[in-house]
Amino acid sequence: MDRFDAMHAFARVVEAGSFTKAAGTLNMSKTTVTQLVQQLEARLRVKLLNRTTRKLSVTADGAAYYERVVRLLADMDDAETSLSSASALPRGHLRVDVPSPLARMILVPALPAFHARYPDIQLDMGVSDRMVDVIGDNVDCVVRGGELTDRSLMARRVGDLRLGVYAAPRYLELAGTPLHPRELEDTHHRIVGFLWSRSGKTFPYAMRLGEERIEVQGRYVLSVDDGNAYLAAGLAGLGILWLPDYMAKGHLAGGELVRLFDGWQLDSMPLYVAFPPNRHVSAKLRAFIDWVAELMAQHAPVEARRQLRP
Repeated sequence: MDRFDAMHAFARVVEAGSFTKAAGTLNMSKTTVTQLVQQLEARLRVKLLNRTTRKLSVTADGAAYYERVVRLLADMDDAETSLSSASALPRGHLRVDVPSPLARMILVPALPAFHARYPDIQLDMGVSDRMVDVIGDNVDCVVRGGELTDRSLMARRVGDLRLGVYAAPRYLELAGTPLHPRELEDTHHRIVGFLWSRSGKTFPYAMRLGEERIEVQGRYVLSVDDGNAYLAAGLAGLGILWLPDYMAKGHLAGGELVRLFDGWQLDSMPLYVAFPPNRHVSAKLRAFIDWVAELMAQHAPVEARRQLRP
């Protein structure tokens, strides 16, 4: 038995909550992962996991051992990356998940500079606007907009996305230009709905002008759960959009979108990089987080002082 492989397999089973998921993230068979954990238990002479046909849970000994294993694996990773000057740069495999518009418009175009700086970091980038099980799917970090609801995750605030209300000229030609946000309620006007993955529902947008503050829900003929599709629907004239400035900027300059409701303001949307609390913040992960923060400082800098959240 390779003790390192066994400890790694055990840690992944705990984090994933199942042997099947752990095997998938380790590129091993379920049988191999099961055997490694069983061999580890035999060596330690303690039961680390309680297994039934429906549920897997960690024993008290297993929980204590897991905490020490995570620290040990992190120390080993640090030791490997500091062996020589040739390995001074962060290296290794990194799994991240990012929103689709942010990937297309900001992150992916900037990746050549990232890889020039960190040539030995291999990125697996999931691109979607759906919620990801950070621990179960063995993702090192996720980039997400909006306040985080999972308080178990560690997070760094890397940006604040300023929002505006926009419509395509073809939409305004047919429906007219609304002069007040209330006109979007109970009239012939339509918005493009965005389905937030946390609930599968659309939410109202809060807008304010001086002392006046209203929430606009609007009615839609189309609702989507992907940012790129949301933008495409607005450009096609299917309804009014609420967009971060970075998504609207190019289309506004090209005349494909018109900004509505001058003077009205929306609260900025915080942008976070979140990662598991027990996941070692390795040099490669720290490099990626710092790079995202550096990049967003150019496009949507943090407005508030608070950047770290436990």
